[in-house]
Amino acid sequence: MSSQFLELLLAAVGPERPWAGVSAQAEYRPAAGDKVFPPSYPKDRSQEQNNPLADAPYLAEKHWVDGEQRWVVVLDQVPSQANRVETALLEARDEGRIRLPLFELTTTTSRGPVRITSLEMPHRFADAYLRDSQIDGVRFPKTEVGQKIRAVTARDVRALFEYSPESLLFGGWDSHRKGHQTRFARAYSSSIVGLDPRLGQRQGGRMDPVNLTGAVKDSTRDDWEFMIPGEKKAKTKGEKLSERGHGNIAPNPAHGGVSITSARRAGWLSMAALARLRFGDAPVEAVRLARATLAALALAGDRLAFGGPSVWLRSGCDLVHTGQRLVFEGEGEMREEIALGVGEAIEVFHELCERTAKAGITMSQEAIALEPVPALAKAIEYSVAKSDESGE
Repeated sequence: MSSQFLELLLAAVGPERPWAGVSAQAEYRPAAGDKVFPPSYPKDRSQEQNNPLADAPYLAEKHWVDGEQRWVVVLDQVPSQANRVETALLEARDEGRIRLPLFELTTTTSRGPVRITSLEMPHRFADAYLRDSQIDGVRFPKTEVGQKIRAVTARDVRALFEYSPESLLFGGWDSHRKGHQTRFARAYSSSIVGLDPRLGQRQGGRMDPVNLTGAVKDSTRDDWEFMIPGEKKAKTKGEKLSERGHGNIAPNPAHGGVSITSARRAGWLSMAALARLRFGDAPVEAVRLARATLAALALAGDRLAFGGPSVWLRSGCDLVHTGQRLVFEGEGEMREEIALGVGEAIEVFHELCERTAKAGITMSQEAIALEPVPALAKAIEYSVAKSDESGE
C-alpha cells in the first residue's frame, strides 16, 4: 500500500487541511498524425471574432496556456469525463477489482436482457430510472433504502455515502422533487482540450462495389421490386435504390475534424468541496475518514479512466500520453507530486472503507437488484425493439 498517498489524503481532510486539492494533469498527442475529431454541436453564430473554428460545429475558446492566451478546441467536457470515470469504476466492479455499492435495474425484453446501473444513470441518486423502479413490487421511493436516500440533506449525507458515493463526487440534484430539492455540487471535475486548432477538410461519400443503379418499388419493404433504368427514374421517396443502402453516393462536404499541436487534460479534486459534506452526528474521526474515503474513490476512478498509456474519446479521437502528473496542491507554491497506480489507489480506498466502517460510517458493497415498473418496462421494450429494427 502507498503509505505516502494514504497519509497525504488523511492530512488533506484533517483539521489543518494543508492541501487545497489534487490536480491530475496530462499531455497527449493524437495517435495518428495531428488530427482529431472533437464532439460536434449546433453552430453558434455569436462566437468570438477570429475564432479559427467559427465555420465548424466544434467548440473553441481561449485559454491561458503556459502564460499565454491560446485558442483551444474542447475535446471532452466535465460531464463526459465524469461519465468515463463512472464507466471505468463499473467495469472494475464487474471484474471484482473494486468493492462498491450499486443499484442494478434489469429487465428482459424481446431482444434480450437489459441492465442499467446507478453508475450509468444520468442523474445518479435522483435519476428517473430509480424513481420508476421497484423492489419486490414496492416502488423504490417507498422502500427502506429509497426513503433513506430521499431523506438525505446537506447536513447528513450518510445514506448517499452508503449507497451512492458517486453522487457526492460527481454531483446530483433531485430536481423532480417538490419542495425538498437536495443538490450536491461535484467535488471532482476533469476536461480535455486540444491546443492551437486548425480546421480540417473532409469529403464524405460511398462507393458501391458494382455501382448499382435503378429504382425500386417501395423501399420500405424487404421484398422490394427492382426497376431497371429507363422504365422509371427514381425521384420520389420510397423509390430510390439508395434508401435500401445500395448505389454510389457522391462525395459531399462533411465536418473534417481539426489539427492540433497537442492535447491537455486538467482534473481537480476539491478538498474544500469534500469539507462541506456533513455526516449528521457521526464522530469527528469517522467524518474525517469518510471524506478521505471519497477522495480515494475519486482518485481510483481517475486512475482507472485516465491512468493508462492512452485515452480513446470517440472515433477519430484517440490520444496517447506524453506525460501525466498527480499533484497535491496547497497554498502558494506548496506542492507534493506522487506516483499512483490503479492497484495502489484501489488498495488505499479499500483500507479507508474498512477504517471508516469501524469508526461508524459504512459504505455498502452490495448490488441492490431492481426491476422497472410496468410502464417503464414497456418503454424499454419499445425503445429496444425500435432501435433493433432501425439497425441502430
